[in-house]
Amino acid sequence: MANTATLSKEDRKKAKRASRKKRKVEHPLKPRDYARGSKKSKVKKMARGQSKRG
Repeated sequence: MANTATLSKEDRKKAKRASRKKRKVEHPLKPRDYARGSKKSKVKKMARGQSKRG
């Protein structure tokens, strides 16, 4: 979307939002076939003071 010379900031924002909305209608996300956090690696037990995401 390289129309910075022709459109103002507000117009670009409107165009971007419209195209995003259009894409959502044309290509919807397929529903998940697994629970959202189920594929994360789980932490059993950790020493105090360690970061759980490491």
